[in-house]
Amino acid sequence: MAKLCVGMAFALLTSVAPVYGLYTSFFPVVLYMLFGTGRHVSTGTFAVISLMTGSVVESLVPRPMGMNITNIQEAEIEKQRIAVASAVTLLSGLIMIAMFVLQLGVLSTYLSDPIVKAFTSGAAFHVTVSQLSTMLGLRLPRFTGLSTIFKTLGSIFRALGSTNIAELVISVVCLSVLIPTKEINSRFRRKLRIPIPIEIIMVMLATGISFATSLDQTYSIQVVGEIPAGFPDPQLPAVHSIPALVWDTLPITFVGYAVSVSLAMIYAEKHHYTINPNQELLAHGISNTVSSLFTCFPSSASLATTNILESAGGCTQLSGLFTSAVVLVVLLFVGPLFHFLPKAVLACINVISLRQMFLQFQDLPELWRLSKMDFMVWVVTWVAVVTLNAELGLAVGIVFSMMSVVCRTQRATCSVLGRASNTEIYRPVGGNSKCLEISGVKILAYNAPIYYGNKSFFRSALTRLLGLNQDKVLEGQDTQRENGVVNPASQLRTIQAVVIDCSGVIFIDAAGARLFVQMCTECQKGGTSVYLAQCNSGVLRILTHSGLLEHLSPQQIFVTVHDAVTHIEQTQENSAQKNATIWV
Repeated sequence: MAKLCVGMAFALLTSVAPVYGLYTSFFPVVLYMLFGTGRHVSTGTFAVISLMTGSVVESLVPRPMGMNITNIQEAEIEKQRIAVASAVTLLSGLIMIAMFVLQLGVLSTYLSDPIVKAFTSGAAFHVTVSQLSTMLGLRLPRFTGLSTIFKTLGSIFRALGSTNIAELVISVVCLSVLIPTKEINSRFRRKLRIPIPIEIIMVMLATGISFATSLDQTYSIQVVGEIPAGFPDPQLPAVHSIPALVWDTLPITFVGYAVSVSLAMIYAEKHHYTINPNQELLAHGISNTVSSLFTCFPSSASLATTNILESAGGCTQLSGLFTSAVVLVVLLFVGPLFHFLPKAVLACINVISLRQMFLQFQDLPELWRLSKMDFMVWVVTWVAVVTLNAELGLAVGIVFSMMSVVCRTQRATCSVLGRASNTEIYRPVGGNSKCLEISGVKILAYNAPIYYGNKSFFRSALTRLLGLNQDKVLEGQDTQRENGVVNPASQLRTIQAVVIDCSGVIFIDAAGARLFVQMCTECQKGGTSVYLAQCNSGVLRILTHSGLLEHLSPQQIFVTVHDAVTHIEQTQENSAQKNATIWV
């Protein structure tokens, strides 16, 4: 039953009539039940997706302000609005199906947990501010573009003198009932067999009181209006507007899919099963494509209703069948009874449904302790979403997150490894006194990929740790030319061999490979032998193509660090025996 109220409430965010929220709470649910892999996921309307779609609808079909329009004109505007919203749904579904064909489910990984949580939390502020005008009974235009929160707040403050007291009272009463009841449901969720259905109770009471007292006529409050019984006739969306919708639909599609998959993965991990991200693309793609023919706006997984579904014991996709049956009964028989439901009640339900998103601020102290960089990603994304808009804020968050990854790889550490006594274990010597460096051998481990962005850091790290500079390279070359033999005393006296542990180098690009080969060459010219260990096949292939084997022999590449060290020790021992002088 909560899905009914939330569906009608989120239709207001989409700037369409509440009845279309009921349609969106039915058709996508049935289709996802057939094709989806998330057993606990409840699909349908979602506040963030509705808000983003509403911005598109408002930009293409703005509602005339400051002028009287007839009922016929109002109906025509409503028809155009749902046609645009359905076109967004169709295009979103087709994009998801195309992504499924291309097996692009992996793209959801670019939205990390800090980005998703900060984005949804920031979008919750947009939703709350957008509902203030309805809760106060103000007839204000809906703003689009940059800084919509500040534009909306400014418009509300300027119009506060026109507040409808009746709708303000309705909003205050609703919030004073919804907030404590939601808190009770949360605190005593284990003791309550089913959560208190406060939304449907509030809707029924408000509708009954509004009908009995004719609040819409007496106090000019906004009501839901006519909700036709039955199903809508299938019809094509506004296909002609699709070219103008492409760039606005892409973030809607990406966010809807990412939130749905993230939610499905959370519950799959909790209940010990797996989902298929690419199959989820197909499921949501089909859901949106087909439901667009029945005047639905874009759908995705819903945080609030998914939590309710799991608390009620739902554990398979068939649970969607029962929720759909309830919506079906309302569509066929009960829908017209909601005619007198005040829109202020739906606005309050909208705001309260975002409770979990606002509570995500509680994760910040723990995130600060775990990773300050992830904390910065969260804060930057949230600030960008709130101050700019949802789409640009998401883009800023993704770019900043990727830049943070680049920064982390640039500042990667190059560790000096030592060997634990009488073992084959090699660990950094800095914090472990039991691991000691081997005389004459320097073992280095670089814990990052080597690419154009960090190659200079890699070079400086090796130069510093090996004491390698141009003078020593030239000195090594001169001593090797002296009498055609190598003078050991004139080599880099403390380091005869370098072992580079490449286990942390997961990839290397062309620029990094050229530098790597150059560093190996400089070490060899300086009289220091270079050995590689634990190179993966991809890294070794690129190094080989970059000319590594022109300076190193295959015998200098080993599977493990210990194999390389053992070979070096045997070589040094054999060399010492050959150079030894026996006096008779």
